[in-house]
Amino acid sequence: MTTTTTSSSTSSAQEQQKALITLYTTQTPNGIKISIALEELGLQYEVHKHDFVTRTQKEPWYLAINPNGRIPAITDTLATGEQINVWESGSILKYLVEQYDPEYKLWYKPGTKENYELFNWLFFQIGGLGPMQGQMTHFKRHVVEPIPYAIERYTNETRRLYTVLEKQLGSSGSGYILSKFTVVDICFWAMAAASGWAGIDLDEFPNVGKWYGRLLDRPGVQRGMNVPEPHPVQALMDDKTGEKAKQFEEYSRSWVLLGMKRDAEALNKN
Repeated sequence: MTTTTTSSSTSSAQEQQKALITLYTTQTPNGIKISIALEELGLQYEVHKHDFVTRTQKEPWYLAINPNGRIPAITDTLATGEQINVWESGSILKYLVEQYDPEYKLWYKPGTKENYELFNWLFFQIGGLGPMQGQMTHFKRHVVEPIPYAIERYTNETRRLYTVLEKQLGSSGSGYILSKFTVVDICFWAMAAASGWAGIDLDEFPNVGKWYGRLLDRPGVQRGMNVPEPHPVQALMDDKTGEKAKQFEEYSRSWVLLGMKRDAEALNKN
């Protein structure tokens, strides 16, 4: 499914945009990192929603864009007229700010101390909190038979990483992770938005909770978090009956386990 999205914000980024970006995504923390960044930069983009149940992300046409067969990815056109494929959320964010943010709205001037620090935190999220919270969610929500060791391991490590974020937010003095709102906030916020589903209680981390609410008030975050469909986690957490959460858990477990099975089958054929 492909839809066209035009941010309602205005910026010089819109004026210099070379071509319409296509975002290949679905409703996941990594996916909404990119849609939030696109909205915050005021860029026009098309959305192609992948279907994990039918595994459209593994079809040959998409593997030509992202050989890893995952989301997100974007296609764009460089000033030379060449099409470029960019995949992995951190790489896409780096591309977007380098190509479309000359005013350093979401980053800092290259070569500065601040920009090196930004990439410290960006890679920390991508290599730390993201994978750990993802594994915490997997072993709490997707595994049919609970594995206590795995649950304890990933729960404790995820909480430890939120403690690092809690301390940084308490010392930055800006209300953001760095001295201003950047792509780093977008990356961490996308994970925090799914923290309740993983089993993390943000009441344990008051600085994180305040920061989370501050970002939720941003129009760009509100628009981007609901691409390509409404963000499900808040609705699930607000459902006191637990019925919606049960249904979503069964649905997500089905495509996760099916994907693991299909990937294993493909490996065994090689």
